[in-house]
Amino acid sequence: MPSIKHLHRHALARTTAALGATAVVAAAVSVGLTPVSASAAGPGTRHDASFSFNLVPSPNIAACLPKAGGRVTITPGKLNDIMKVSIHGMPANAGFDLFVIQQPLAPFGVSWYQTDVNASQYGSGSATVQGVFDVETFSVSPGGTTTFSPTHQYHLGLWFNNPSTPFNLGCEPGATAPTVTPFNGEQDAGVQVLNTSEFPVGAGPLSHVQR
Repeated sequence: MPSIKHLHRHALARTTAALGATAVVAAAVSVGLTPVSASAAGPGTRHDASFSFNLVPSPNIAACLPKAGGRVTITPGKLNDIMKVSIHGMPANAGFDLFVIQQPLAPFGVSWYQTDVNASQYGSGSATVQGVFDVETFSVSPGGTTTFSPTHQYHLGLWFNNPSTPFNLGCEPGATAPTVTPFNGEQDAGVQVLNTSEFPVGAGPLSHVQR
């Protein structure tokens, strides 16, 4: 059985913690600070070392998937970064492919395949990727079959893995057959579903992340 002295120490610790939390809140109020919850965060918000932003529907997607969207948080590390991606409002059990891209909308520019993201039966899903996802993200080809100078890629794009999925949902008005794009591992993906076009073309969200 705990001693009386042990119980007194435990009660004192709980009281001190409560007073500490109250003091922090009081200090914030005294300087006019307003706490902001993660759910209330805007398209690009910084919490400590992390940077969070939204994924927004690509052209025609809002009409066929009115609740489609996503959220990304990048946490920089000493050598590289952790990127956590979540999506919602998607077709049940559908597969998607995430790319780091030069431009958020067509023609997209230099693009780098990152990961699959699979939706659950409820249309939501997530993935975590480790790599360089910050102001230093770039590709270069000094020679070979393709040659281009160092090119930064600061945007993200998400594509339907199966081209029939958006076609059957009516996401391609006027199309007589599914549009096939190269944005998956087999280069037979569908159209883009989400992107970061709420940021300027030359200043995508990755450009706001520093290591």
